[in-house]
Amino acid sequence: MQVAVDISLYPLDEDFIPPIKSVIERLGQHPGIEIEYNRMSTQLRGEFDVVMPVLTKEIRTTFEDLPKAVFAIKILNNPVN
Repeated sequence: MQVAVDISLYPLDEDFIPPIKSVIERLGQHPGIEIEYNRMSTQLRGEFDVVMPVLTKEIRTTFEDLPKAVFAIKILNNPVN
């Protein structure tokens, strides 16, 4: 099943740009996921069983690295291309 995910990271820190760039770079290293970027969020597309473990891994990594952060995530099944 194909999914589309819209994800935004809000580091609760004055120096918020480096953690956002880090997440975007890490997400881009995973094969099998199409990624589009804009100023407000990052969109991922791919197979559910590929995308969801990547999200879990990168969210965990971010939470371990940042003392306080918020992810806003929207997930759509069967996206229209």
